[in-house]
Amino acid sequence: MNSDLKERVRERCAAVDAELVSLSNRLHADPELGWQEHRSSAAVAAVLAAHGFEIEQPYLGLETAFRAMLGSGPFTVGFMAEYDALPGLGHACGHNLISAMSVGGAIALSEVASVAGLTIEVIGTPAEEGGGGKIELLERGAFGNLDFALMAHPAPVDVAEARPFAVAHWHVQYDGKAAHAAAYPERGVNANDAFLIAQLSISLLRQQLPDGVRVHGVQTRGGEAPNAIPERTEGRWYVRADSTEQLLDLEERVLKCFEAGALATGATLTVTPESARYSEMRTDEEALDLYRANAVSLGRDFDVAPEAATMNRASTDMGNVSQVVNAIHPYIGVGGTASNHQLEFAAACVGETAEQTLREGALALAWTALDVALARTR
Repeated sequence: MNSDLKERVRERCAAVDAELVSLSNRLHADPELGWQEHRSSAAVAAVLAAHGFEIEQPYLGLETAFRAMLGSGPFTVGFMAEYDALPGLGHACGHNLISAMSVGGAIALSEVASVAGLTIEVIGTPAEEGGGGKIELLERGAFGNLDFALMAHPAPVDVAEARPFAVAHWHVQYDGKAAHAAAYPERGVNANDAFLIAQLSISLLRQQLPDGVRVHGVQTRGGEAPNAIPERTEGRWYVRADSTEQLLDLEERVLKCFEAGALATGATLTVTPESARYSEMRTDEEALDLYRANAVSLGRDFDVAPEAATMNRASTDMGNVSQVVNAIHPYIGVGGTASNHQLEFAAACVGETAEQTLREGALALAWTALDVALARTR
């Protein structure tokens, strides 16, 4: 029976191939930043609506989130669709492909929903790139009805098991006092010096940090004029660790570095979380084995050198979903030498190779969801 159902899923996936490629290309050509993905979320939802899915948008009060539903079976599968882009880099993380693969997987699976006892959802999740859209949805009650959640994320190569860092995102601000830098420098409080001291302190701290943790960021405002003592400086900083427990300890140490800048200069420090913390991933190992087998049967190759899988140490708010729902988040390769968050990677997320990745990823996700549902409802 499984093979017959899978063949029907394959045929349906092939039938919508042109629509999936068109959707991916459309998103790629019109990148929108997190919480601003109005055209992107509407485009993704429209394809699902055209194939019989009932659309709820906005979803749980979030303007660029949506939920698409089809079927009424006892086992509920949720495909995650991400569609936010990166500032200045467009779709250099391949979220156009994520949406198209999840849409394709859901439509293909709908072919056998009634026979397999499925309810299928596609959840449009905004602002994955630092905004924590899935976390916001979780806090508003999303995902709790799902029996299984899945998505596939583009990367340079195929890596089955995601092992992302837990991460905290901070907005850091120092407020000092402006003064003429040449005539009255003693009347100023230099907010830029505060930031420099903090960054130097973090650089020195790195020697004492455990292997694998990451602390990195950018200063987004450094001052307005070279002849004026900077009154305000701002930046965005990420702190990453293998687990939420380790992250909490690390955060305290990094915050002391920012406090050092304020103490040394007299500037006032304000640290504001940009989102809730992203959690580490809790992978459904049985489901992951099924995905790996399905992907290999389609010609995907997981036999890569460990150093080729460094994308696996990024962070995702899918980790938070995996803490409450059985989930997988495999990486699927688009070829080439570019890596995520490079302009060259954005270029790799369209074209012939990307389209092959799209169709194989969509089918592998659909087959895996079917396998999991049948295994757990027998």
